[in-house]
Amino acid sequence: MKKIVFLIIAVLGITTVFAQGKAPIEFKEVKHSFGKIKQNVPATYSFTFTNTSNTPVVIENASAECGCTSPDYPKGVIAKGASNKIKVTYNAAAMGSFTKKVTVKVAKVADPIILTIDGEVVEAKATAKAGK
Repeated sequence: MKKIVFLIIAVLGITTVFAQGKAPIEFKEVKHSFGKIKQNVPATYSFTFTNTSNTPVVIENASAECGCTSPDYPKGVIAKGASNKIKVTYNAAAMGSFTKKVTVKVAKVADPIILTIDGEVVEAKATAKAGK
């Protein structure tokens, strides 16, 4: 009998640990392509998400892999069922293709969520000519 009780407790404990690993927020999309953007003109995109859990959640941190990308995320509690945005801005100073990642850490969740932006920075004059 003691073995059965111990087994049940162990299974419940493992289930709880795995349940904490699932992100309680769901993004409409986790990748955005800017296409061609003008050099020295910052490009911004807002990733929309919803709290799909039954409890309020907090985003502990959103960090970019380099200084050329800056995320702006909600700092307070996000109520269950509520939607919000993480705004990601790329400074577009360097010419050429880019792919940048933003790591979003939600409180009490082991695995972070990765948001990705990409595109190509072109000379401002080249973009203007391509649009005509």
